[in-house]
Amino acid sequence: MMNIATPQIRTAAEQGLAAAVDQRLVDVPMEGRVGELRRAAAAAFAAHGLPHRRVEEWKYTDLRAILRDAPPVAGPLDAASEAEGNFKALSLPDAKRILFVNGVLARSASDLLTLEAGLTAMPLGSALASNHAVAERLGALAPQRYDAPLALNTAFLGEGLVVHVAAGAKIAAPLHVAHVFTGDEPAASYGRLVVVVEDGAEVTLVESFQGRDGVAYQTNTALELFVGDTAHVDYVRMQEEGDAALHLGTVMLEIGRDAQFHSFGLTTGAHASRISLYGKFAGTGSHAGLRGATLLTKRQHADITLLLDHAVAHCESRELFKTVLADESRGVFQGKIVVRPDAQKTDGRMMSRALLLGEACEMDNKPELEIFADDVQCGHGATAGELDEDLLFYLKARGIPQKEAEALLVQAFVGEAIEFVENDALRDLLIARAEAWLKKRA
Repeated sequence: MMNIATPQIRTAAEQGLAAAVDQRLVDVPMEGRVGELRRAAAAAFAAHGLPHRRVEEWKYTDLRAILRDAPPVAGPLDAASEAEGNFKALSLPDAKRILFVNGVLARSASDLLTLEAGLTAMPLGSALASNHAVAERLGALAPQRYDAPLALNTAFLGEGLVVHVAAGAKIAAPLHVAHVFTGDEPAASYGRLVVVVEDGAEVTLVESFQGRDGVAYQTNTALELFVGDTAHVDYVRMQEEGDAALHLGTVMLEIGRDAQFHSFGLTTGAHASRISLYGKFAGTGSHAGLRGATLLTKRQHADITLLLDHAVAHCESRELFKTVLADESRGVFQGKIVVRPDAQKTDGRMMSRALLLGEACEMDNKPELEIFADDVQCGHGATAGELDEDLLFYLKARGIPQKEAEALLVQAFVGEAIEFVENDALRDLLIARAEAWLKKRA
């Protein structure tokens, strides 16, 4: 019997992206190892294209159907635009800010030269040109399996940031990397952030994403974060993109020995978004706490997918994700904990909870465990339901109006995840953003 190979039909967006990638490799050439990474990523995208619902990791988020257009890469800021400095980026109290506008570094609006001792940040292009040791780690944490957003981010590589925290440095002020889209026409940005926190250092890293409503722009970002031995890192991510935007984010994490890593992600923006997190324990005795809250209305779609690899023994992880859905929105949580044969004494717990405020909204939960060791404590769970009618009745019986009673219950539901944020100012800000979402919905 003769086998006939059927060529894969590419969508208009895939064809446009492939052509743009080829042009980007010509317009922004890079040699050496990074050049090879970009060419390999371009070849992988040409071979595999965008994922669709028949791909297991993407069965709830059909990126081929969602991504219908391939807008041009956002161009550099002109001097007049950068001088205006009125980008309405989120402001964090007592934080040092690095600002990217339409995917391009706004140097005049960034605190590159006033950072604390022990903390350095420089544009990715400059770091690569000077063979900076941190830049040499670019691509080291990429997952072995094909990831289309990451492949595109690598192939389009150009703008980005390299951050280094020196061994033993205790950085008091949070470092805030703000991404803002201000254009009137659809465009795409591909930002890359490489962060190395050396042994014994402490730092709080914040990323925020904001943009204009009514513009179908696309944001594709990737973060590679190396947490050294005995280091302590807090990472907060706020995705508040415009209502027509597509947001694709990849977070890659490596945790050293006896280290502490805590993350929290707040998702309220974008028409469609997907955050993929790949984490790995590379040293024993470490703890990771991964938490998040997603608040959706109308026809928004948000996907949180994570893979946490317990590759060594005596590590502990906690995952807690809360989702609030209204109208016809859809939430997705896919979480997997992998425990390797040598990872004895692993303690891993994962929970996803969803609160449905309407009859037409939908939540897809898929928690998983893959355990190849026998001396472990691991568990996972998922729930989805409506507001507790008994609690609503209790509040209304004490004179609290229906809408206010619902808001109080939603705040308490989300607050369980927010309370783990260690920085007081950041925690208060996140609570305020959640409350603003509730008021806007009301």
